[in-house]
Amino acid sequence: MNLDFSIFNWNLIQNFILKGLWFSVMLTVLATAGGVFFGTVLALMRLSGQKWLDAPAALYVNVMRSVPLVMVILWFFLLVPLVIGRPIGAEYSAVVTFTAFEAAYFSEIMRAGIQSIPRGQVFAGQAVGMTYGQNMKLVILPQAIRNMLPVLLTQTIILFQDTSLVYAIGAYDLLKGFETAGKTFGRPMETYLMAAVVYFVICFSLSAIVKRLHKKIAIIR
Repeated sequence: MNLDFSIFNWNLIQNFILKGLWFSVMLTVLATAGGVFFGTVLALMRLSGQKWLDAPAALYVNVMRSVPLVMVILWFFLLVPLVIGRPIGAEYSAVVTFTAFEAAYFSEIMRAGIQSIPRGQVFAGQAVGMTYGQNMKLVILPQAIRNMLPVLLTQTIILFQDTSLVYAIGAYDLLKGFETAGKTFGRPMETYLMAAVVYFVICFSLSAIVKRLHKKIAIIR
């Protein structure tokens, strides 16, 4: 089979690829922001020492981490419209599903980061009269986020790779853009190969940046 990559020009990129790339990046950013926020809430619930908070948070995290993401995507996309009586759209469904799913993973990352802070700093905050909330907000969480930043960014890279799974519900992500271009120009093999190259370049470059950041954080410590 002869491969022809001459079809890749600016018009193809502009009309097919950039639209999908924009959605993949937007989904990654929104799911990361929401995942970190809700993941932090879940982590605090698990560390609260209160069983009525710890138990549901632990159940949620364990269930989400035990189910394949593509199944969660399909369940939400197919079942929620049956419950509410109207379709919700592939893009909106993807954002909600990814945020809910990633919250479980970011929760464990944040929990590990919070537990990595020496207890002496917690006691120091209490000694100067800080409440639990003030101590967590001003002393613990900033250090935990800094310590876990390389891990958080690594999980974000994995999240970007996983955005290709929205292909299952027809959302127009980066992979869908390449597939559409392949069908339009009758060159599916070339477009799928180029999609693999683009995903590799983006993720490899981001991983290299994370490694450098990890070294800098290690030096600061």
